[in-house]
Amino acid sequence: MEIGLNHYLIISAILFALGLFGIITRKNAIMVLMSMELILNSANINFIAFAKYGGMNFDGHIAAMFVIVLAAAEVAVALAIVLNIYHNFRHVNIDEVSSMKE
Repeated sequence: MEIGLNHYLIISAILFALGLFGIITRKNAIMVLMSMELILNSANINFIAFAKYGGMNFDGHIAAMFVIVLAAAEVAVALAIVLNIYHNFRHVNIDEVSSMKE
């Protein structure tokens, strides 16, 4: 059995659905960040799959590298925010954090 474009798209859709489910249902900020990473990785799988099978050639790889850099920057900023929330509230439950001012 040969692995084709449909297999990559199905895996990407599953990762995207799991990430979206995690963002909607989780209250812990770290789990929400991990779910966002799943969504970004599903986009990367799509970019690479279309680069191989869809004729994007090198453009898909460049887009995937851009998403990886964007994800690294997003994690750095988000972890700083999470650490600040923990410092102020002693928990990272995003439902109980109503304001950042104090």
